[in-house]
Amino acid sequence: MTEKQTTPTTIKVDGNLKVLLTYLAGWITGLIFLLIEKEDKLVRFHAAQSVVVFGGLMIISLIPFLGTIVSVILAPLTFILWIVLMVKAYQGEKFMLPVVGEWAQQLETKIK
Repeated sequence: MTEKQTTPTTIKVDGNLKVLLTYLAGWITGLIFLLIEKEDKLVRFHAAQSVVVFGGLMIISLIPFLGTIVSVILAPLTFILWIVLMVKAYQGEKFMLPVVGEWAQQLETKIK
């Protein structure tokens, strides 16, 4: 019988569920996990990436007229991206999006 190897964590949620939860409500859950999780680097990265991706998309949607058009066009792609990110996170992968992943890493280190 082998022991399950765990990473240090502040949040007491089993398995990769906590990583998936960073994407569940977009930037909101991302920000919550980024602020309360201090130990688990994978959770912190995915939380920061959630904040950058979905926070950025929300800011774009607030631009009068142009934001509405862009949001309508990007809505199906955003939904697919949301699902892909949650699946990859649940599988325990550090799935970095181009450009955004680098910004997320910078955000992760700045917020402690």
